Amino acid sequence: MTSAPHKIPAHETVYRRIRDKILFGDLAPGQAVTIQGLVAEFGVSMTPVREAIRRLTAEGALEFLGNRRVTVPVMTNARFAELCFARLHIEPKLAEMAMNCMQKPEIDSLRAIDDEVNIAIDQGNVKAYMIGNHRFHFELYGHAGSNILMPITETLWLRFGPLYRIISGKYGTSNLTDQHDEAINALHSGDAKAVAAAIRQDIQQGFDIVRETYDWR
Repeated sequence: MTSAPHKIPAHETVYRRIRDKILFGDLAPGQAVTIQGLVAEFGVSMTPVREAIRRLTAEGALEFLGNRRVTVPVMTNARFAELCFARLHIEPKLAEMAMNCMQKPEIDSLRAIDDEVNIAIDQGNVKAYMIGNHRFHFELYGHAGSNILMPITETLWLRFGPLYRIISGKYGTSNLTDQHDEAINALHSGDAKAVAAAIRQDIQQGFDIVRETYDWR
């Protein structure tokens, strides 16, 4: 007798759907989010939507502005500087830790994901690029086996997603570059420091694009 498949609770499903809308830029900085609107969009009751909003607010991906208003946080220079500092220190360390747990099949899997990223860039598909880029990084970081740094990194990406979608949406994918090939080559050669350096440069390139193009207010 086989056991019944595990059913994901409604509040978790709603949380993931709203999280992905934030992460991949379907919600812009400053955009209002309403319980009624999400209930109508997802076809669920208010309870799982409220729970999802509570979790995302605790993670800093959404914020309450009073009078029960909820929005995607607006990026400021100060917030952006902290975000840069955190990602540039944490993610290269995760990449370095991950290298010790990766063999050729895992590295080949990363290469396949990066091939999809390159196709998205060539096609000018911003959404596919963002999804593929996220998959690449978190596939890599997942091999680090960190129960502390990974949740922090997930939260940092949530805060960055809406901003980067604005930049990519405004200028397309023609100006998008990455250091994925360099990271993959370093993994093949077993050079942990080079892996960390490639990821650090990859992140820095994204930040540089934002600094140059975002309409800071």
